Amino acid sequence: MDVEGDNRDGLYSKYRATLVSYAVPFVGSREEAEEIVQEAFAKLLPDSLKGVKSPIAYLHTMVRNLAINRRRRQRYEIEQATVHAPEWIQPLKMPSPEQQAVINDQVRLLAAALESYPDQTRVIIEMHRFDGYTLQEIATRLDMSVTSVHRILSSAIADLAKRLSGDRK
Repeated sequence: MDVEGDNRDGLYSKYRATLVSYAVPFVGSREEAEEIVQEAFAKLLPDSLKGVKSPIAYLHTMVRNLAINRRRRQRYEIEQATVHAPEWIQPLKMPSPEQQAVINDQVRLLAAALESYPDQTRVIIEMHRFDGYTLQEIATRLDMSVTSVHRILSSAIADLAKRLSGDRK
């Protein structure tokens, strides 16, 4: 069948329903499939069908390629939106209820363990681990030697690790 005598309007009215049905599985919705078919006919130049033996096959190929390109573009846009989104727009990474329960138990155990230490040891641990002080700064503030602060901190951290892992001896 030579298409030189046919025009785009005739092709559109003849093949639109078939092409829309063909495009739906690619794009997921009838509305989007209709847009794809519209776009295919908008891009169809009058001279592009000269010498084409099967215009429906040519149109099927156009519709398939446009649908695949649209899906790729949508995936890319979603990926770019989530990868390059500002931090404040990113979803919060909230722990699951089980994870939150484990965290709460660990915090409770840590607080109980810290309360059991002498005041000086507890203060050294808190200054170093929670407040970010260096050993030198702690030694200066508490009027101790750096070696003493290091010894107290090392033994307390080792003891805390044992207590929190459940190896009470």
